[in-house]
Amino acid sequence: MERTYKYLGYFLLLLIPLTFAGFYKTYIGQFPNFDENIGVFVHLHAIIASTWILILIIQPFLIINKKYKIHRIIGRISYFIFPLLILSFIPQMIKIINSENINILFFPLSDSILLILFYSFAIYNRKTVSKHLRYMVAAALVFLGPTVGRIGPFLLEWSEFLTQNVQYGIIYIILISLIFYDKYNKRNYFPFLFAMLCYIIHQSIYFIIFV
Repeated sequence: MERTYKYLGYFLLLLIPLTFAGFYKTYIGQFPNFDENIGVFVHLHAIIASTWILILIIQPFLIINKKYKIHRIIGRISYFIFPLLILSFIPQMIKIINSENINILFFPLSDSILLILFYSFAIYNRKTVSKHLRYMVAAALVFLGPTVGRIGPFLLEWSEFLTQNVQYGIIYIILISLIFYDKYNKRNYFPFLFAMLCYIIHQSIYFIIFV
């Protein structure tokens, strides 16, 4: 791993408290007496998504500690976990399609598309560490959507519109900072630039649908 990203794993650890805070009221805090609307598919999605987040966190630490063999094994396991993650969105999408609020299909569908894009590019560039690393960081940023998207209205009592734009702001700040950081260190920042373009399109579609 590049020395400039040796602390990446510690930053990714923030996904744990963010996930806990975001899903406490709607899922985690209900254990073991879950709401009747929370069925088996929701539990499966939670388990698979949690596994994926753990993979994102563990992999940088393995590289730092030169556990390359284990890193590659877990990378291959991700070939199985990632499709399950994407498939786990489908029951939620079907439920939304059959509801009166079909416009909120935008959220799971757009998150799935971003994950597929960033992960696919990461795997395609798995032998080019600089690109692989940055596309995986972009994939990790996707999880700020469902976490911040719940922290805003459920914990901070923000409106949906404010929450969504705060989320975009956080992601843009992170990506712009990483772009300038890589540019300063003369690294390949194109993956972050690509991620920025994807989120600009994401936000534009959001405004078209909801504003």
